[in-house]
Amino acid sequence: MCGIVGIFDTRGAREIDPALVKRMNETQHHRGPDEGDVYTEPGVGFGHRRLSVIDILSGQQPMFNAEGNVGVVFNGEIYNYPELTEELQKLGYVFRTKSDTETIVHAWSAWGEECVQHFRGMFAIAVWDRVKQTMFMARDRLGVKPFYYAVLPDGMFIFGSELKSLRAHPDLPRAIDPRAVEDYFAYGYVPEPKTIYSSAFKLSPGFCLTVNIGQPIPQPRQFWDVPFKLHGAMTQRDAEGELVVRLREAVKIRLKAEVPLGAFLSGGVDSSAIVAMMAGLMKDPVNTCSIAFNDKAFDESEYAEQVARQYKTHHHTETVDTDDYALLDTLADLYDEPYADSSAIPTYRVCQLARKRVTVALSGDGGDENLAGYRRYRYAMAEDSVRSRLPTGLRKLVFGPLGKYYPKADWAPRMFRAKTTFEALARDLVEGYFHGVSIMSDAMRAQLFTPSFHKQLQGYRAIDVMQGHAAKSPTDDPLSMIQYLDMKTYLPGDILTKVDRASMAHALEVRVPLLDHKLVEWISGLPSDMKLHGGEGKYIFKKSLEQYLPEDILYRKKMGFAVPLAGWFRGPLRQRVRDSLLGETLKDTGIFNIDYLTEMVEQHESGRRDYSAPIWTLLMFEAFLRKELLGAGA
Repeated sequence: MCGIVGIFDTRGAREIDPALVKRMNETQHHRGPDEGDVYTEPGVGFGHRRLSVIDILSGQQPMFNAEGNVGVVFNGEIYNYPELTEELQKLGYVFRTKSDTETIVHAWSAWGEECVQHFRGMFAIAVWDRVKQTMFMARDRLGVKPFYYAVLPDGMFIFGSELKSLRAHPDLPRAIDPRAVEDYFAYGYVPEPKTIYSSAFKLSPGFCLTVNIGQPIPQPRQFWDVPFKLHGAMTQRDAEGELVVRLREAVKIRLKAEVPLGAFLSGGVDSSAIVAMMAGLMKDPVNTCSIAFNDKAFDESEYAEQVARQYKTHHHTETVDTDDYALLDTLADLYDEPYADSSAIPTYRVCQLARKRVTVALSGDGGDENLAGYRRYRYAMAEDSVRSRLPTGLRKLVFGPLGKYYPKADWAPRMFRAKTTFEALARDLVEGYFHGVSIMSDAMRAQLFTPSFHKQLQGYRAIDVMQGHAAKSPTDDPLSMIQYLDMKTYLPGDILTKVDRASMAHALEVRVPLLDHKLVEWISGLPSDMKLHGGEGKYIFKKSLEQYLPEDILYRKKMGFAVPLAGWFRGPLRQRVRDSLLGETLKDTGIFNIDYLTEMVEQHESGRRDYSAPIWTLLMFEAFLRKELLGAGA
């Protein structure tokens, strides 16, 4: 696990400044505090920060083959590298290390761009082939590891594991992309492939990019997608058994490390399942950690302790104050662009705790997207069931006006918010789902932005992101469709970004068995009623785990990592909210309607409306802007 950076001259072989590569590399020191090195030659510069996990003595990067004509920098883990090593040795390749990195070097020589089809793991890769004068880059299938890149005005191609490494290059244009702003205030993050800057991009999950000197830079090419191809006839009993076998195997291949290894244990289904599998595979007790909250409304540590006792783990818990809002500015530093998931705070704390005892931790991330665990999937399917019984024209004629004029009930659970439900029913599946997950609705964003900013959008709408993915979806099954949309947007843009930055801030490697691509492919082929059944999400997963976990772990109400935003903004952060939302930073952008911001703040303070999520989204945007202004003045 590490951080990578690079500079590549797409026009020739100009000299690359080693000091510049080093500056870019050192912005990511936290990702790999054990070692760091840079390499330059005419036209190419590589940098790497290393967190030593496998082949500690000889796995240094950048790594070249014996001939010196193929070099690689790589962030992540290739879990099937022992099998790949054996396969490549049979093809005549000689290995000088025991690292997974060397398998990438030789896999490129053996298979070219198709090498990625052989990798099983999480990865962001850059390969320089001096003979072919080619730079090949790829990002893992689900987007566990990040990859940012930009083409500078002078033709230099730069890349890195974090956006801050690109910002360290003095020639990166830093104009904010209006479309990214529109996306951010709908989703709470900037979805792939955009970044907050017009000039920089994320390489999307399951995509690769090949750049040749002297040739136009092509569009990234997709090498993998979630298939959602139904299996043949399979009984529920058979599916339960095979799911456990596949989960155990996905966990097993992630247990190799030459450093202390453990797991997050929240007490939820996913992390508990991972710990149960680990306990059956490891000789020594599993190291587990969780955080508790001093407010019982947010605390599920008792369930984590229950699982820890059952599997006799070495369990560690620390209590976090629910008023842990001091991290607000720290988060702006970590995420580099606006990012509004407030659960980043407890995620940061649990990574901080884990790093005190382990260097590698397994997590349960990905289970909700994979197995339809989110409550919003139940709501979306209930709405779609009603939708499917009525003609489109009638739905829009009846529910459109009801949604427009019915009073809003922020205080109620979503399924009882008639205004929200009516608005969703007037739309098709994708429109309804987008409306349901948006932090700020279309109507709110229409008021949020100034007329001049709306003109800059030139008709662009945040829903275009989801509609673009829906148009390429391999499935038209309603539940599978919204799972697919989350796997393309929320999973990489929010969940995996949150975990990567929070863990790497503490030099902690996190591995995610539930996002093993072979497991994801198999689960996607299960019928939807095995995932969401009778209103129960993760149905087949929970049934398969009944022999491993007690009922109150499997079937209790999902909690998740939450923080009491509404109370913060009416209490200890009240003045911070006023200063940030109504101050000069947001006003000077020309993006925001200050009258609407004032109305939002006053209505939230009075308790008439709960604007906690939109206010947090604005706070994080303002924190990003202040950091950006400081950087511009540096």
